[in-house]
Amino acid sequence: MKKLFQKECLRCGTCCKKGGPVFHLEDKMLIEHGLIPAKSLYTIRKGEMVHDPLRGILLPLDSEIIKIKGQERSSALSCLFLDDSENKCMIYDNRPVECRALKCWDTTEIAALYFKNVLTRKEVLAVNSEILALIEEHERICSHERITKLIRTVIKTRNKILREEISEIMEFDRHLRTLVAEKVKIDPEVLDFLFGRPLSVTSQNCFWG
Repeated sequence: MKKLFQKECLRCGTCCKKGGPVFHLEDKMLIEHGLIPAKSLYTIRKGEMVHDPLRGILLPLDSEIIKIKGQERSSALSCLFLDDSENKCMIYDNRPVECRALKCWDTTEIAALYFKNVLTRKEVLAVNSEILALIEEHERICSHERITKLIRTVIKTRNKILREEISEIMEFDRHLRTLVAEKVKIDPEVLDFLFGRPLSVTSQNCFWG
């Protein structure tokens, strides 16, 4: 594990510029109490390609994870709650468990948390069966395992029918988001938490791995 002579945080902001934390079961109350709103979060869905920091390679996720969004005005990896002007955390007293465990001079504690007891949408939305039903339908039709398999097959075979199937899945993903925002009256900023990022964004990584 990484251990340096440094023994305290220098508030350089480096850790906050390398991607938001993964939420664990202990962080559920931060969402339930509105301390970290759902519109500030996004879901990386099962099967989506992500960078494994321990092995340094791209791998498909075995199960979904929830993270804090990045900043639009800065690097997409910089945590939404990082105050760039002072390298200051704007939710420091209510920061997630990974942020509390992270010490850049000793990564033992953060490594021990890696993908253990991760929080999922089902645990956050347990009482909202209507939304959960929509999420399950979205996963059934727009799963990353399905879209990845289709894209890789089309790359190899140039099959026009499968290409059309991909387009239909992409359109369903787009339409469902619009429908939920308009009919269920949900803030559009919450959609990346409910359904993950749009397939138009994430599918570009489907041929890696």
